[in-house]
Amino acid sequence: MAVESTYTVTGMTCGHCAASVREEISEIGGVTNVDVNVETGAVTVASDAELTRDAVEAAVKEAGYTLV
Repeated sequence: MAVESTYTVTGMTCGHCAASVREEISEIGGVTNVDVNVETGAVTVASDAELTRDAVEAAVKEAGYTLV
């Protein structure tokens, strides 16, 4: 059963920003899909199991952005 969570990320301004965030979050174990909307800052993550906010926040920080 897939779990979907939506987060808000600040600091993204372009497609490259979105790709960086998508790449880092995709490396979290169990993540099956990451959808990033640069205009709204919404990041929707689909995974096999519930993710911890800390894991997502660390991935977003690694990409150079901030999880709100």
